[in-house]
Amino acid sequence: MTIDRARELLNLQINMGSGSGYNRNSAMLILAEVQKLHGQGAVDQLIRELDLESVFAIKAGEKIII
Repeated sequence: MTIDRARELLNLQINMGSGSGYNRNSAMLILAEVQKLHGQGAVDQLIRELDLESVFAIKAGEKIII
């Protein structure tokens, strides 16, 4: 998965209903895939760029464990 595709999918999760636990879980799965392919730096960049801390309470620097 490319970073652009991950960004697109994460935006979809944000727009579909940011309060839902299902959307948070989906976002975590997307970030786990990014972490595996591109590393923690790419994950942290997406978290900051999309403000996932305020939307899903996912913090930069936090290792994504699924």
